[in-house]
Amino acid sequence: MNKRTAVIFYILSAYVVMQFIWWGYHLIELTEEVSKESILVERRVRMIIGEGSVFLLILLVGIWQIRRSILKDLKLSERQNNFLLSVTHELKTPLAANKLYLQTLQERDLGREKSLELQQKAIDENNRLDRMINNILNASRIENNAFQLEKESFDLSKLVEIVFSRVNILTNNHSISLNIEKDIILFADKLSVETILLNLIENAIKYSPEHTEIEVFAFKNDEQIVLGVKDQGIGISNEDKKSIFKKFYRIGKEEVRTQKGTGLGLFIVSELVGMNDGHIECLDNSPKGTNFKISFKND
Repeated sequence: MNKRTAVIFYILSAYVVMQFIWWGYHLIELTEEVSKESILVERRVRMIIGEGSVFLLILLVGIWQIRRSILKDLKLSERQNNFLLSVTHELKTPLAANKLYLQTLQERDLGREKSLELQQKAIDENNRLDRMINNILNASRIENNAFQLEKESFDLSKLVEIVFSRVNILTNNHSISLNIEKDIILFADKLSVETILLNLIENAIKYSPEHTEIEVFAFKNDEQIVLGVKDQGIGISNEDKKSIFKKFYRIGKEEVRTQKGTGLGLFIVSELVGMNDGHIECLDNSPKGTNFKISFKND
């Protein structure tokens, strides 16, 4: 439902409610005049007023529920519009960059070192495009209940180290540190835990100033296995914390946003955590930044 339809609905709802109040007023006024002549008429009018009041109450509740639905649809429509804008930008950027790299390699006689550098940049852009497409596919699979989990016991500590070695190559502007216990055995879907960790680290890189530290941590106790990522970025307000795990949600307006993304990363993280019987929290880091903490059962 668009904004114009919502405005029309509110106007019509206000008109109906005002009409009910106006009719009720005249009915009460008429009752006072007639009641002097007939007790029977007075009783029937009171019955009509009572039934009308119940109907008005039901109507108001219905209008309130429809209003909530309208606001929800409007917010979803805005997030979808932001998603389309961001996807268009995210698709065009790596494609344009790769085209430029290939044209440069084709038209110029570069040395081996420069050629390898451009080739690596093209591979990095292609990997970025691949990650974005995987996020879109994963979000679609999750919503259609087509994301299949294959739970098993695996060494979470080793998985974190493998993911760390992969993402550490992708960024030269951030310092990523590990703070993990050894031999943490987790029973979950290994691929989805890897996806969770990749999305959280990529999110930290995206929203952290250059040359700041990102910490990946993992530990266990008698009841829980905890996995998380801390950054020293801009942080997330308490208001935005209520919505960051919603599909397509991104902080700010797409037209003026400088950070890359589709608004799917944290949605996928939250859904996959839930599918693996875990719980995710968005906490404040100290002295600044964000701390995403995930708790799994320690079976």
